[in-house]
Amino acid sequence: MPRRRTVLGAAAMATTSAALPHPARAAAATGADRVPAAHAAAGLPSDAAVARQIRAEYLHSWEGYKLAAWGYDEVRPLSGGRNDFFARGHTFGLSIVEALDTLWLMEQDQEVELAADWIEAHFDPAVDAEVQVFEAVIRLVGGLLAGHLCTGRPALLARCRELADRLLPAFTRSPSQLPYRYVNLRTGAVSGSVSPLAEVGTNLVEFGMLSRLTGDDRYWSAAKKAARAVVARRSSLGLLGTALDVESGRWTDTHAIEPNPPVDSFYEYLWAGGELFDDAELRGWYRVLTNAVLKYQADRRDGRLWFRQVDFSTGKTTGHDQSELASFYAGLLGKGGDLDAGQAYYRSWTALLDQYGLLPEQVDYAAGQVRSGRNDLRPEYANSAFDLWRLTGADEYRQTAYRYFRAVRTEQRVSGGYTVAEDVTASPVRLGDLTPGYWFAENLKYLYLMFAAAPRFDYRTGLLSTEGKLVRGAVRS
Repeated sequence: MPRRRTVLGAAAMATTSAALPHPARAAAATGADRVPAAHAAAGLPSDAAVARQIRAEYLHSWEGYKLAAWGYDEVRPLSGGRNDFFARGHTFGLSIVEALDTLWLMEQDQEVELAADWIEAHFDPAVDAEVQVFEAVIRLVGGLLAGHLCTGRPALLARCRELADRLLPAFTRSPSQLPYRYVNLRTGAVSGSVSPLAEVGTNLVEFGMLSRLTGDDRYWSAAKKAARAVVARRSSLGLLGTALDVESGRWTDTHAIEPNPPVDSFYEYLWAGGELFDDAELRGWYRVLTNAVLKYQADRRDGRLWFRQVDFSTGKTTGHDQSELASFYAGLLGKGGDLDAGQAYYRSWTALLDQYGLLPEQVDYAAGQVRSGRNDLRPEYANSAFDLWRLTGADEYRQTAYRYFRAVRTEQRVSGGYTVAEDVTASPVRLGDLTPGYWFAENLKYLYLMFAAAPRFDYRTGLLSTEGKLVRGAVRS
């Protein structure tokens, strides 16, 4: 299933830094366990106490994974089973790669060493298997990059580069410069000629950082060419469709469905690439496309902001579905300069959180109906809370993030860690049996950074990828 995720950097912070107290200074000034008045009124413990709770739950999940599925991609915490994420019968130790920089930020150095040692000894970038390029880039390339930036271990960068080299045929063998969806890591064979928008363009951050670290421009060049090829195909309204044929270069689906998957993180990476690499062209593309989304897709109903689906040539409404994955867009709008819209969209999702306790996977906001009651431990709402808190310093975002945390802890915690829910509208909530790898990269990382005054994170310049990977702002002593 396509995934997206989060970024915030110095340019966005520059306009709001005066209003945002640095968490470490605030903790030093008030006392680590003092409960601020706003927290007391909302029933929150002190920041330090919340941070301890979050770290404890993260380590509960981590120990469950280690006990039942160490070295495998994902754990099934109810049955004690394992799950291969990329290819049946092959493992990349996905949860280990996903966890590496989170463990480092939480100062769990023995666990960091254990994870990095496993990667260096067992991670195989040349598996004879077909992998999804998008997922491999944001999860594995990004995780290895972040691990290297946090720990300084050169072998992690070497593994990262070898993997990226084996993914490059998806770009270089395409006649349109739009990447194929799949590549065999051993043979270089490519497949999947119809690619969703997010999968085409969610590579600028990871490939750009890899080019910066290695001095090899091939990765950045491939990513930038793919983004340019997409933007050149926007409609006369400035909207993008959902999927492209990478061989013909034509749209195969002309519905504009932003911020829903599978288009979501394409927009995120235009902003992130512009911020991380000071790229004016990417910033310009983000602005043009976002203006079109706000003009043709924004839909205010009963005081709530949502985003309709439209035909990208005419602007005619074609649907009112909203995916939980789209809740990341609240933070992106804020970072991109549309703070009022971002805050309004966040509050729309908060209303759903208050209504159901856990966020459902998909709703029809016009009909007021749940289309899918699943909850796959998604991180997007927490992601936006983190972004908007950094932008504004408003305690609203920590209060709502803590409500999110308590709900997940109450409903989805099991003896073997945390698991997905099959239906949040059922009473009691009906659980599934999987801890997705991204759980170790994202949800609790965002929450921890909101409360912990983490000394290893630069709150002014830190930048996280769509998979929550720390690509700028690691503070190494």
